[in-house]
Amino acid sequence: MRKRIMVVDDSRLVRVQLGDILAGTDYEIVEYCRSGEDAIARYDEVKPDLVTMDIIMQGMDGLDASELILKEHPDARIVMISSLAYGDTYERAKAIGTRGFVDKPFHQEQLIRVFDQALS
Repeated sequence: MRKRIMVVDDSRLVRVQLGDILAGTDYEIVEYCRSGEDAIARYDEVKPDLVTMDIIMQGMDGLDASELILKEHPDARIVMISSLAYGDTYERAKAIGTRGFVDKPFHQEQLIRVFDQALS
């Protein structure tokens, strides 16, 4: 059974790249959200197995959105995907309970490995 993914990223290019990379894998993108607010609003309805979350977006950033989702759903599995790869960003993501971090640009092997670890 394919794993259901919610992609949260305001970049259309990243959403297309993720769709292309995950085609033919055990992962299926079931929802795209362009903002942290949208992800929070849609999480209950979509009930994804995994969320990919960008950090820099209009409105609420991905770290704040992840923190709110995890407060409401402690079992949520969130993987940060961002080009903002600083030590303090990694530390905050880990502290709030996200399950992994993937740097942009990303590759299929890297994504699948981090997704598998996040779901194990």
